Amino acid sequence: MPPVEMGWRVAWGAIFLMTHRECLRKVLAGEVTDWVPNYELGCWGQTVERWLNEGMPADQSRVGEMDMFEGESLFHLDRRAFARLNIGMIPEFGYTVLEEDEEYLIARHGNGVVTKALKAGTVRGTRRSMDAYLAHPVTDRASWKDIRKRYEPSAPVRYPFWWDEQVRLWKQRDYPVVLLGNGTFGLYSQLRSWVGTENISVLFYDDPALVEEMVEFNTEFLLRLVERALADVEFDYFSFFEDCAGKGGPLYGPGIFRRFFLNSYRRIVDRLRQAGIKSFWIDSDGGCEVLIPLWMEAGINCFWPLEQASGMNPVRLKKNFGKDIILCGGLDKMELAKGRKAIEKELYAKIPPLLKAGGYIPHFDHTIPPEISYADMLYYMELKRKLIGQG
Repeated sequence: MPPVEMGWRVAWGAIFLMTHRECLRKVLAGEVTDWVPNYELGCWGQTVERWLNEGMPADQSRVGEMDMFEGESLFHLDRRAFARLNIGMIPEFGYTVLEEDEEYLIARHGNGVVTKALKAGTVRGTRRSMDAYLAHPVTDRASWKDIRKRYEPSAPVRYPFWWDEQVRLWKQRDYPVVLLGNGTFGLYSQLRSWVGTENISVLFYDDPALVEEMVEFNTEFLLRLVERALADVEFDYFSFFEDCAGKGGPLYGPGIFRRFFLNSYRRIVDRLRQAGIKSFWIDSDGGCEVLIPLWMEAGINCFWPLEQASGMNPVRLKKNFGKDIILCGGLDKMELAKGRKAIEKELYAKIPPLLKAGGYIPHFDHTIPPEISYADMLYYMELKRKLIGQG
């Protein structure tokens, strides 16, 4: 029979007198632990199809982002739960196909953003290329006034109907619970969703008062929305979703950060810290290292997924920022696609020294691409679990 978790951790015959939740909290405090949680970000639909063709059990076909974030049995990923409140527009615009031919699909999504998508190669909702963004819902002050009406934080449907029952179950948990879902709330990312990347870059200079108004509105919306959740649940961390950088660096500089975002980050972190949350994460692709000191000044201590194509090397970051920084990710997905010797080289170069330093959870530097075979994924996971004390 498989081991049963009853307030302690079992891994291949070894017993650890810490629950998953207790261990994560120590890792997020920068402490060295006997084992660390086994997390991953999910995988492409094309990856799932490849693995099914290479022998992955058919009943595991739902392996993907949701299952991997919340834990699953195939790769022994540890369980996390997410308080998935509705932070979007109410009402939404509604998904509408505006134009379609054999090659492309142009559609307006629920958040009002219009995209042009290449249809070829789409598998399980995953495309091999990014959509082109054609239009966004906020184009001027009049459209901003309309969008504001769709963000009433007290709308009853923002909390799931089963919220009270979920709260009851979480009170006896031995796994972490995260405030909001993954990839849902950010300061810059929300501006980009409302206005668009190019337009917000211009608006910082052409109408800074409007930008300040939007950031303030977004901050107040979040703080009002989560009050009930903070009263009901003791959460383990909160993650900002920003995606504010590319391969060459961030999409805005430190001056923009200080003027438009620093105070709002502080307000949010201070309020959540008052409610018992001690760890605050930033989820951003790209090379955002220049912004790390500013985020840390605002009270944010954990950074992920550390995209290697952008130079976010976790060994260097830990050396530069020391015990005060917590890191998750940073295992190069393209190196891990080169076979077992490359997998061994990548894992041994990063995992042992970072675990020795404390405050590190290793996983892919993004979702798992289809270049990685099922056999190599199993080998990667076996070796990683051994190095993190779970094998």
